[in-house]
Amino acid sequence: MNWDDLRIIAAVRDEGTYAAASVRLRIDETTVARRVARLQASLGVVLFNAVDGTRKPTAHCDAVLSHVNAITRHIADIGSVGKAVRGPTGKIRLASTSSIAEQILAPQAAHLLTANPGLSLEFMTSPGNVNFSRWEADLAIRLRKPDKGDFTITKLVDMQLYLFEPAARRNTIDGPIVCRFPEELDHTPDARYLAAKGLDVKARCKTGDYRVMRELIKSRTATGILPDYLCGDLLKDRKLRVTPLPARRDVWLLVQNHLRRDPAARVVIEWVRDCVTKAWPTEP
Repeated sequence: MNWDDLRIIAAVRDEGTYAAASVRLRIDETTVARRVARLQASLGVVLFNAVDGTRKPTAHCDAVLSHVNAITRHIADIGSVGKAVRGPTGKIRLASTSSIAEQILAPQAAHLLTANPGLSLEFMTSPGNVNFSRWEADLAIRLRKPDKGDFTITKLVDMQLYLFEPAARRNTIDGPIVCRFPEELDHTPDARYLAAKGLDVKARCKTGDYRVMRELIKSRTATGILPDYLCGDLLKDRKLRVTPLPARRDVWLLVQNHLRRDPAARVVIEWVRDCVTKAWPTEP
């Protein structure tokens, strides 16, 4: 097994074409194609399918690259063996919504990193979900349970949701501003509740970010739904009418299977669970 061939496979997966991978690796395109063909012949599997001018990785390719990522991690760990660092070493990429990263995880991050000087933590808080199946993250916190995937899934907590409305009626035809998620999030308890109340069709503010909704609700001019960890003093604001939703929203932890026994990953997993316990102390 040739490490350079495996590196080429990763580049083709990331870039989508042999030509783009050749530019990234600074080798010619024919070499890329030859190396891919060689590895496929060696393994006896197809690694890429040609679809609309791009190379789409197969399940076999994803399996190969999961091991490549693990090897890369172990190589980095070997390089730090001679350093006087106690505890686990390595870099963990943690994907999460911005609000959970800021409100739940960040306040406890300094303690984690101080206690584990060999550990690096990368927060990934882009608006869209990272592609966990393509190993763009090591751990992920999701507000929806994935339908399928080759990773370990555990439930962290279920959040209480609250509908906030201005207590005073506004002298306008349309009433308060209604906030809702974009249509691709219609599966959420938030969206289903607004639809049942007939409020979703009145929405004039659409966002997938709870913090944006919170700012509008805080102005006492908007109606919207927030999870418990973002409510704070809004629950005590007499100028807001608060209704608990009957349905709660689950929070899930996804872990790449090859990291379940990785010492650095285990430390971060336990830290995430501890952060959740502190944020929702009444949960089992």
